[in-house]
Amino acid sequence: MYLVDHGFFRAVYNNLYALPGGLYRSSQPSPAQIRRYHRRFGLRTIVNLRGAHDLGAYALEARACRELGVALVDHPMKSRDVPSRELIHATRALIDSIEYPALVHCKSGADRVGLFSVLYCHFRVGQPIEVAIRQLHWRYGHVAAAKTGRLDQLFASYLREARERPIAFIEWVDTVYDPDLVRSEHARVERGYGDWLIDTVLNRE
Repeated sequence: MYLVDHGFFRAVYNNLYALPGGLYRSSQPSPAQIRRYHRRFGLRTIVNLRGAHDLGAYALEARACRELGVALVDHPMKSRDVPSRELIHATRALIDSIEYPALVHCKSGADRVGLFSVLYCHFRVGQPIEVAIRQLHWRYGHVAAAKTGRLDQLFASYLREARERPIAFIEWVDTVYDPDLVRSEHARVERGYGDWLIDTVLNRE
């Protein structure tokens, strides 16, 4: 967990932030951090956006959750690609069904957690997308100039359409959203240094 999965860095800085309504966002927590957050926040659920994997961090997280009686939900998301319509709907359903207080995490707490947090703030808290999109921000370590910026482009495309013709976000997802178009739009502004930073320096998933 500490060497292969860079847990030594997250032991010092876990990128932890509180959202309205009982959700906390962070990077991959260690067992000690899970126990501490359980005591502090009364966690009922942890949502793991990395999905089940063979690294020690997952086995340790699962064991800590079992010991504490915290539900561990695996909900894989991608950091470098836009979500499908089905995944957006599944995420909305998950947000509505889990017990709070809850913690959502990926590896670094920047991109996948940012996407989940935008959807959470919109669907559960009721924030408009132009406000909720602040969850994808450099303050959390998110880099828009890399392929991770496709997540920003998803919401930018919606907001552009909504300015021309008012439409609810979920309706736009169901009737207008074109993942291939979002990818091509972001390719015009993507910068190689951004991917180098994400892939080589920060070693993001």
